Amino acid sequence: MRLVWLVIGVLALIAGIIWTLQGLNVIGGSMMSGQMMWAIIGPIVGIIGLALVIMSLVGGRRAAASS
Repeated sequence: MRLVWLVIGVLALIAGIIWTLQGLNVIGGSMMSGQMMWAIIGPIVGIIGLALVIMSLVGGRRAAASS
């Protein structure tokens, strides 16, 4: 289960970065490019993804240490 949360976290982190860059019009060619809404949603999704990655890595170490 830890691996599932890690993969979801990494994907959310990547999506958040891409959405932020599209919202800031750094990456063009999309209907999301230049839209401030995506510049706000992107970092939120990225932070959630980063939290999932950290929790999956730290949670796995805690479970292994207590065994």
